[in-house]
Amino acid sequence: MDRPRPGLNRRRFLKGTALAAVPYALLPDARAGAEAQAVDYPLADWQPANSGNYTVSKRPTSYPLDYVVIHVTQETYPSTLAIFQNPAKKVSAHYVVRSADGHVAQCVREANIAWHAGNWDYNTRSIGIEHEGWVDQPAYFTNALYEQSAKLTAAVCDTYGIPKDRAHIIGHYEVPGTDHTDPGPNWDWTRYIRLVNFA
Repeated sequence: MDRPRPGLNRRRFLKGTALAAVPYALLPDARAGAEAQAVDYPLADWQPANSGNYTVSKRPTSYPLDYVVIHVTQETYPSTLAIFQNPAKKVSAHYVVRSADGHVAQCVREANIAWHAGNWDYNTRSIGIEHEGWVDQPAYFTNALYEQSAKLTAAVCDTYGIPKDRAHIIGHYEVPGTDHTDPGPNWDWTRYIRLVNFA
């Protein structure tokens, strides 16, 4: 059995002492690299959905991406994130946009299939974007929400070659077989498509 060298133990001790003197807040966060790599849209915050609420895929290789589907949550922003993180709910979207300031959370990687449209074919070929609010309360559709969502949609369209028009940027109510009405009659489609094209 080898005997430890005195100098080596002293070096380990000094290194440990030096690290102990560094304030905890200045040490690197082990999660930081993983979170930074997780988002597809650089302005998004990673808030992952439970893995039981979406299908792992390799889009656009496995399925072409043809649509962006616009949703309204009918919930608050934090409640929506909690729903996506609950494995019993069996629902998710790729992104959630907060009403007050347009902050974007990414919940499912774009390569994966979020369960948002209620139609498997459309789920496989679309990116789902939820917007905090209620269809009958237009006050939730703030300038910040429209502007930040439009930037996100424009980035998705640019990435996958999706035309920036109403045939490809659709409401949840336009998905075949759905019983949903979102984003509802208060959503300003003319303004939104204009913002997407100018983003």
